[in-house]
Amino acid sequence: MQVMRGWATRYAPWVGLVSILGTAHEALAGDYEGSPQVAEFVGEMTRDYGFAGEQLMDVFREAERKQSILDAISKPAERVKQWNEYRPMFITDARIARGVDFWRQHEAVLARAEQEYGVPAQVIVSIIGVETFFGRNTGNFRVIDALSTLGFDYPPRAEFFRKELREFLLLAREEQVDPLTLKGSYAGAMGLPQFMPSSFRAYAVDFDGDGHINIWTNPDDAIGSVASYFKRHGWVAGEPVVSRADVRGDQVDQGLTTGIEPTKTVGELRALGWSSHDALRDDMPVTAFRLEGDNGPEYWMGLTNFYAITRYNRSVMYAMAVHQLSEQLVQARGVK
Repeated sequence: MQVMRGWATRYAPWVGLVSILGTAHEALAGDYEGSPQVAEFVGEMTRDYGFAGEQLMDVFREAERKQSILDAISKPAERVKQWNEYRPMFITDARIARGVDFWRQHEAVLARAEQEYGVPAQVIVSIIGVETFFGRNTGNFRVIDALSTLGFDYPPRAEFFRKELREFLLLAREEQVDPLTLKGSYAGAMGLPQFMPSSFRAYAVDFDGDGHINIWTNPDDAIGSVASYFKRHGWVAGEPVVSRADVRGDQVDQGLTTGIEPTKTVGELRALGWSSHDALRDDMPVTAFRLEGDNGPEYWMGLTNFYAITRYNRSVMYAMAVHQLSEQLVQARGVK
């Protein structure tokens, strides 16, 4: 992340209220020229957060509406892949090899993150591997363009993305960076761990102590931020993540969880014909799910730490990919 004095000089002091609505048309000269939505948003940012309106208008003058972003978010959803199709997308020899290299390169920082937050190094590495292939695919859209396009030109989720736009401008001010320079995905997810701006402000940490949080190009901060995220979402050090289950009887499907949240306990599942491969306490809450594997249906019990992974992405297949990649990393690292 480029820390720019230009932000301080170009957009400083970010304080002092100005009259916005009356000057919106003359202030804007780009894709959002004359937009009443932008004028209202800037007015809110000056009133509620003390931004200087003329400087915000400068930012939006250079923001661009991207049709490619609207096309990407509006395209019909792909056919939902089964687990035996989804898993090979993330658990590959190349990703494992790169993960082992990343772990070796940042071993001391990962060890410190594990010590401070209780999140295993392999899980942190796996998240960064699944999200961006260890920084290879972090997104090429300017975040200001992505969030402006979706906040002002995508009505189905405009409220959500306008909130993220607000959070993005706040983090740019807090970190003293030029908001026109930061890049991410078409939806505004940023850096090695692909944090949305609200997650950045809530969970990202300055893990190298240099006074700035940089999840774009600083692996130390990215590692610490992933660990912080999981700790804040309930990760329990030393606890298992998931357990394979055998099933029998005609009540098995009654145990399957609807959604992500763990709604039954190990004991309740046992009464419905589920038996875990691991020794689990009857009072443990679990997310019970079935996946279509290479050799037929697989039944699993996701525990508290599994639920923590789904808080990163609300998908049991995503959480399983992260978990199984982490296991492969441990195995591969032990060999090398």
